[in-house]
Amino acid sequence: MFSLLDTLKMGSGIAAGLMLYHLYAVAIGYPSAAREARAGYIMLAEKTTAEAKAVEMERQRDAAAEATEEHRKRLKAAEASEQAARDTLETEIQSYELQLSEKNRACAVTAADRQWLLRH
Repeated sequence: MFSLLDTLKMGSGIAAGLMLYHLYAVAIGYPSAAREARAGYIMLAEKTTAEAKAVEMERQRDAAAEATEEHRKRLKAAEASEQAARDTLETEIQSYELQLSEKNRACAVTAADRQWLLRH
């Protein structure tokens, strides 16, 4: 079916193809070496990304803890201020009631006064 000349032509074609592939591989670099290098780079990039994510999560956690602590301090200060205002008001009310009782007077609040206070 194939003559000797056809076999030689196919053999030389295969040899030329292998020679061209070898020249390409030497000039550009062997694909398997490039694949291995890319695989190593991918692993390194994934590791770097994971480390960056861990650092960012830790930073966010620290910022949230700091914000929570600051909020807790402000809340405590606001509660103390509110309690001080209540104590001052109670003291003023008692002082006023004492003054009225010393003068034998009373502070009678009428229903109209109560309604006015509720509306305003």
